[in-house]
Parts: sequence; structure tokens; C-alpha cells
Amino acid sequence: MKSAVETLNPTRVRLTVEVPFEELKDSLDAAYKKINQQVTVKGFRKGKIPARVIDQRFGRGAVLEEAVNDALPKFYTEAVNEAEVNPLGQPEVDITELKDGEVLAFTAEVDIRPTIEIPDYSGIEVTVDAVEVTDEDVEKSVQQLRDRFASTNPVERAAAEGDVVTVDLEAKVDGEVLPDGVASGVQYTIGSGELLDGIDEAVTGLEAGGEATFTSELKGGSAEGKEAEVTVKVTQVAARELPELDDDFAQMASEFDTLEELRADSRKRLENMKQYDQATQAQERVLDELLKLAEVPIPEKLLEDEVNTRKHNLEHHQLGQMGLTIEKYLELQGKTVEEFENETREQAVKGIKTQFILDELVSREKLNVNQEELTEHLMRRAASSGMSPDQFAKAVVEGGQVPMLVGEVSRGKALAVVVEAAKVVDTNGEPVELDDEDETAETVEASAEESEDKTEA
Repeated sequence: MKSAVETLNPTRVRLTVEVPFEELKDSLDAAYKKINQQVTVKGFRKGKIPARVIDQRFGRGAVLEEAVNDALPKFYTEAVNEAEVNPLGQPEVDITELKDGEVLAFTAEVDIRPTIEIPDYSGIEVTVDAVEVTDEDVEKSVQQLRDRFASTNPVERAAAEGDVVTVDLEAKVDGEVLPDGVASGVQYTIGSGELLDGIDEAVTGLEAGGEATFTSELKGGSAEGKEAEVTVKVTQVAARELPELDDDFAQMASEFDTLEELRADSRKRLENMKQYDQATQAQERVLDELLKLAEVPIPEKLLEDEVNTRKHNLEHHQLGQMGLTIEKYLELQGKTVEEFENETREQAVKGIKTQFILDELVSREKLNVNQEELTEHLMRRAASSGMSPDQFAKAVVEGGQVPMLVGEVSRGKALAVVVEAAKVVDTNGEPVELDDEDETAETVEASAEESEDKTEA
């Protein structure tokens, strides 16, 4: 077999392949065998039809077509390996010559991973938010915990903001009660904004037995998006009572004996959260600076596929689970179709560039992923997916996604190399130390989400 490679652009090549006909022998034999099992010829047992009879009855062309289709993947793979290119996606194959008994020639155009020069990233500098926890932050955290332990007691007075009212609802559109527009015994905290627009004003000031009517756009159900006339009847008003902020509360709501110990623990937890957010912010900003430094040509077909995949996943998975259409989503986001298209394309470009650059760094730095690192990452991914580690691991193996996880960890390690070399300071001018590679892997995963399977060589 002879082959040659022609570079069409930095992300696409054309392979020209010429195969001596004798190299098709195995595929020709397989083609005759396959046709033998599929056809019946009078006077011959099934599977025992001579090749000359098949040629006479069904045509030599049918056999050649079957043989060539069988052999092409092998010859294409050999040509790719000989040319030392990293293909992306499926090739566009064109058979240019097929002479029975003489030669098979074809061309294959395919997108490839571009050659990337890793820039000098040692000079990257980024500024991140300082880790600062104020007394107000601590009090807010303690108050949120206090709210969780609030009790409600019925009161005989008009409802006010913060009260929990039990209501019956009836929604009409064009004077007709909707089939799914009646609900009884609904509990609602006034001011929470968790039900219909306008309900807060309608129930405020009503006592048990009071009734009001208001107009609101329905957020779900059979008449979603339509204006409805809603009648609300208050059947009970209950006041929320918060526990006293004292040592007894600390003992009830936590493992601590005193309120001061609870406050100290809240401060520590907030500091840890802000340190995690700071680390994530640093990794994202370092990655953004690295992407600015590197020239990365993007295969147009790969980009088109990535954009379509992102849009499909959003529309049919994420929005589908929420019961939203793409039109309603854009309306809620306040975006035009053009803005959405541009934003999706920018995200796809960033995801592909991130993987190309970090994969090149993995190769250059010879970064490997050991079993312990892979297991730790798998545990984190399982936790975020809501599955047990065993369930998640089984799904990963059955879905053939182990290389994807390995890629996430290795790219995280590559980004950690860049972050370590960068200068990271907070808004107070203090240097920030970062060393959690698995958190870095999560940053990479978020940036390059949904690109893994397309950019694997």
C-alpha cells in the first residue's frame, strides 16, 4: 500500500491511498462468503455456491463493492498511522480508481488535531477576591440556621409578610375554570415569591375565611403563559416563631454546646467556602489568560458538531426536565436567538481550545493519571451526579467513558502546572497558594463540558 498526505489547512488533511489488488484478497473472500450465506441458487447447497456462479448471477461489481467496504477502514487506519496525524471524527472518502485485478485508489479528507505551540505561561498574573468573612456574614449564616428551626402557630389576625397561610386556589381563563386550575390546602409563606405573581398583595391583610381575586400569568400547567383570574381563599394564618439565639439553640441545632462555638464554626465553614470559590476563580482566570496567549485553529466541522450538541443537550435534556421550551428559556433569559447562537458558539470554541491546549500540555509534560487520582475524581463526579460511587462507576464503564474521566483528570493536572507557574494575588495584594488538582479538573470539566468525545484522537 502506498499513501501520501496533503495538508489542506491547519486542521484538515487529504490522504491519498493506492492499494495493490492482491491486498484485497481477504476482503474478497469474506465478500463471497457473506453473499453465499445470503442468496440461494438452484442446484447448489446454501453456502457452497462457487465464486464464478456468484459473479455470473449477481455480478462481480456487487462482490467488489462488498469487499471494498470491508477493506477501506483497515487501509484508512494504516494511512493515518503512516502519516502520523490525529484524526477528529469520520473521514470523507472518495474512491478514485477501482480496476478489477489491478488497483484500488481512494482519497480521505478528515479533520485533525492542529499542531499547537504552548506559549510561555510563566508570566501569567491574575487577581482574585480576597477571603474575607465579616461578622455580618456569620450572623446571616446563623440566622439561616435559625430559620430552619422556626415553628408555625395559628393566629387569629390578618396575614402579614412572613406569615404562613394555608390557601385554596381556583384559576379561570376566559371565564372557564381550568381542569388543573384548582388546588386546596396549599401552604405559602408571604413574601417568598414561590407561587403566583400578585398573590402576596392578595392575601396580605386577609384573615382566615377571607377571599380575594387577582390576575396573574400562569407559570405552568395546561394554560402556561396565559393570563388567569385567580381566586384565593385563606383558610388559616400562622405566624412563624423563631427560637431564641442562645446556648440552648446551639445545642438543639448543632453538635456545639454554646452559641459562640456555633458562630466560630459558621465562620470557619464560610472561610472554607470562600477559599474554594477563590481557588475556582483563580483557575478560571488563569485558564482564560492561557487561552488568550495560545493560537489554536479550530476545525470548522468539529465546531459545528459541538455547537449542535450543546444546543441539543440544552433543549432536549436540561430544558426538557424543567418543562421549558427553548423559546421560553430565551424569554426568561432576556436573550435573542442571535445572542444565544453567538454565546453557544463562544462556549464551544472555548471548550475545544481548552482541551487542545491542555492535551498538548499533558503530552509535553508527560502527565499520567494513577488509579488513586482516577478513583478520587470518580467519587467527586458520583457525588455531584447524585449516584453512589458503585452506580456511577458501572455507568462509566458500560458507557465507555473511562477515557473521558482520565482526560478530565489529566487536563486538570495540566492546568495545575500552569496555575502553579502563575502569579495569583487577592484584592489585598496577598499571594494565593493553590494546590488541589482535582478541583482544577472540575474547572476544566466545566469549561470544556460536552466536548470530550468529539476531540478524542
